[in-house]
Amino acid sequence: MSRLDSFIRRLNAQRSCIDHALRRVEHMPGPFLELGLGNGRTYDHLREAAPDRDIFVFDRKVAAHPDCQPPPNYMIIGELSETLGGIASRLAGSAVLAHCDIGSGHPVADQALVREIGPKISGLMAEYGVVLSDQRFEVMDWQKCDLPEGVRAGRYYVYQKIPGIPPR
Repeated sequence: MSRLDSFIRRLNAQRSCIDHALRRVEHMPGPFLELGLGNGRTYDHLREAAPDRDIFVFDRKVAAHPDCQPPPNYMIIGELSETLGGIASRLAGSAVLAHCDIGSGHPVADQALVREIGPKISGLMAEYGVVLSDQRFEVMDWQKCDLPEGVRAGRYYVYQKIPGIPPR
């Protein structure tokens, strides 16, 4: 498969998973989290699909086109391991959707980051909240969910926070 074909499949899987999650959380009150602004494509998609939601965006730096950037008070800049903990008092237990596009292409570093931030993300999530990721997480209070039709296993991951289990 060409790199272009692989990129297109990844974007199709990403959009399918995001749209699937949006339907699941449609009637749940609470903000969204976007971890990894990148070019701003998924933030723009979330913003268009849910214009009345607060979307808190986390990234090391802002590199997206100005039309695809959140307002400054919703853009949290810095290392995820630090910024997620820093916003816990403001968002604890309230986020209903987290989209994590955090892969760097370096599997060892990616899994170290996932292990570090998984519990922090969980602490921000509401019960039954949905977490989407390009990386595999193993968080005690998350349940792995089925992927939408047409999304190949391992291309994207969908989790739901299980009620009643405190994050670890």
